[in-house]
Amino acid sequence: MAKETERKRCMEEEWRSILASKQPSVPSRTDFPPRFIFGAATSAYQVEGAWNEGGRGPSIWDSFSHTEGIIFDESNGDIAADQYHRYKEDIDLIAKLGFGAYRFSISWSRILPDGLGTKINEEGLTYYNNVINALLERGIQPFVTLYHWDLPLHLEESMGGWLNDQVVKYFAIYAETCFASFGDRVKNWITINEPLQTAVNGYVTGIFAPGRCEHALEEPYLVSHHQLLAHAEAVSIYRNKYRDIQKGQIGLVVDCEWAEALSDKIEDKKAAARRLDFQLGWYLDPIFYGDYPETMRERLGDRLPKFSEKNKELLRNSVDFIGLNHYTTRFIAHSTNTEDNYFYRTQEIERIAEWEDGEVIGEKAASPWLYVVPWGLRKVLNYVAQRYNNPPIYVAENGMDDEDNRSCPLHEMLDDKLRVRYYKEYLTAVAQAIEDGTDVRGYFAWSLLDNFEWTFGYSKRFGLIYVDYKNGLTRHLKSSAYWFLRFLKCGEDKNGKEE
Repeated sequence: MAKETERKRCMEEEWRSILASKQPSVPSRTDFPPRFIFGAATSAYQVEGAWNEGGRGPSIWDSFSHTEGIIFDESNGDIAADQYHRYKEDIDLIAKLGFGAYRFSISWSRILPDGLGTKINEEGLTYYNNVINALLERGIQPFVTLYHWDLPLHLEESMGGWLNDQVVKYFAIYAETCFASFGDRVKNWITINEPLQTAVNGYVTGIFAPGRCEHALEEPYLVSHHQLLAHAEAVSIYRNKYRDIQKGQIGLVVDCEWAEALSDKIEDKKAAARRLDFQLGWYLDPIFYGDYPETMRERLGDRLPKFSEKNKELLRNSVDFIGLNHYTTRFIAHSTNTEDNYFYRTQEIERIAEWEDGEVIGEKAASPWLYVVPWGLRKVLNYVAQRYNNPPIYVAENGMDDEDNRSCPLHEMLDDKLRVRYYKEYLTAVAQAIEDGTDVRGYFAWSLLDNFEWTFGYSKRFGLIYVDYKNGLTRHLKSSAYWFLRFLKCGEDKNGKEE
């Protein structure tokens, strides 16, 4: 216990020294390179609404969220934040806050209603053309995600969705439709967002669409395999047919909860390394090294699909950048008795949110999985740099949530002090990683707006901008939005004093 207490003290002192050194507790825009991109992010199903308007076909999340008992507050994304009708207002707010980029996703079924490519929905093309043009008119770079979990329902019902290798072909058709339609103006493409969450929450726990958990021994690995191949096919099309003309870049967004070994014991250190392999290595090792991590091969055997030589050739170096989504950190211990989740039992790990003395790892946000642990972001950025030869990285999502409390006075909901502190300290960690030599090129706050938070519905609020669901979806800037406005306009001095 004494040894662990000393380890905790050293880690806390290291973080305090960072905050007190060149990177202050209130970072400045000047702590980042001049061309560093700051943006805000959303996804189509979470904010657009208009689920059956404009020629859009249904997605798996339409079906899933309309199933009784699935969503915490019995809500759905039918209206969400209604960005489909309010995109001009939202883009004005992005510009007001000073962000130079907006990361949003395209709804596959708004472009190809059946997912197959047999018919292109011109109304969908017009909508996204309007969004892209409005962003560019305000000097905001569009960062476009092709897939953020909303698979066209027809592909799921007719062929099994991501379980069928034919989905690779249909994703490639969809991707090329977007490159051809928008690529003259969109210079930053993301193929797939967080394939890990689709695989694990969609096919192990069943808490995400399509809600499968009966075949958790095999299905998540097949789903991930097909997502990787779909990514590679889309990148190949872009590089061979569009990049030289359109002069853009394309990457993949992965997510990682930093895994800190609970102790200095070898077994805990190995467990933390396995945890990272089952998060990042699962997707990045095939791209950079040609196969899944050896730890996964050892534990999964034939359940882990194999890549053909053609697959490996397509996958090899199929990213111009890595998008990294990061929110929180856990201690990891070796364990053979993890009861809560098959995925963790396979890894023989236990995720722990407390130090050895029982103190929590960081202040708690609203979601049960989210603790404020800023030092974890620096560590995961540097880990990616060291393991994958320092590729360009964009922090594609980072943020925290508050509990929705509609009985609370509006001014109290807008005064989100913990979120302000979260962004100050996590941005300090990004600046420190850059100083360490990691090639971080941009940062996107999650989220621009309060929105439909998947299984939690509207009970959690991640937004910089408050959406008043009771009063016409009116937008209100929170304290964190005003903090970004000052930060991006250099409105805070180096001592952290606000003007």
